Amino acid sequence: MGCLRRQLCLGGNRGLPFVRKFKHKEIEAATNGFSTILVTGPRGTAYRARFADGLVATVRRAGDGDQEKEAFYRELQLLGRLNHRHIVRLHGFSSEGHSRFLVFDHMENRSLKECLHDPLRTPLNWRTRLHVAIDVAAALEYLYYFCDPPVFHVSVNSSNVMMDANFVAKLSDVSVISYDSKQTEESNASSFEDRIQQRRRELVFQYGVLILELVTGQSPGSEGELVQWVQEPGFACTMYKMVDADLGNTYDSKELRNLVIIARLCTRPGNDAMVSIPLILRYLQGKVANLGCEGETICE
Repeated sequence: MGCLRRQLCLGGNRGLPFVRKFKHKEIEAATNGFSTILVTGPRGTAYRARFADGLVATVRRAGDGDQEKEAFYRELQLLGRLNHRHIVRLHGFSSEGHSRFLVFDHMENRSLKECLHDPLRTPLNWRTRLHVAIDVAAALEYLYYFCDPPVFHVSVNSSNVMMDANFVAKLSDVSVISYDSKQTEESNASSFEDRIQQRRRELVFQYGVLILELVTGQSPGSEGELVQWVQEPGFACTMYKMVDADLGNTYDSKELRNLVIIARLCTRPGNDAMVSIPLILRYLQGKVANLGCEGETICE
């Protein structure tokens, strides 16, 4: 990682050939003097940017302290190697002195949370909601089954699911955690695997909560009311009443049942044999007929 940082600081990007290095003055000009603020959050301020070559992007300001420098280059190294249709793409970066920025695809329709809960926006139709569930599952499968090492440091919620101009969902806010390979090798292998499995369970749970939000149009809430509802023995009796009123009767009943069953399986407490993201993805894509949990059915 230190070698990568030296290459980038010297003006090259040989370690990340598909990531563009921007000059600070390009960032400043594209954001109109950093006046085009989109959002300010714990991970920095984000700006809407239009570059001289026509590129429209979202620029996020990274921490400018010396302690945050290493974290910036670790994040750059990770994000620059991710390549998936349903993960927000890193276009480039800028690092001059203490000013550090990351340049991402601009998501024209902002976050899924805004699409679902902003009363001034046109409600998402059923087909779009179903595709969001599929898109997010595809992103998660890529992150922790096809990346080496697996990427687990991502929070699955409607604020981190971004919607492009065509309402294609893309997962954002993917970051890194410290990973000491030597320490990992010396530690108990089964203990490390236990931590990996625990993190997978947490992400599957979050995915189930996201599905409930898509179906009901309700925010999950700090008390977990939606999870409590879907785990109740008689939840099927109220399922159709829980559907987002903005959908009217335009949803597909079979697809609704499938999503609710997935959400129930994902959020079931203490279930070590939890259904996996790859299986969920193939089920939603119609490539497998069941989830291997035939007992989970909903009567008409």
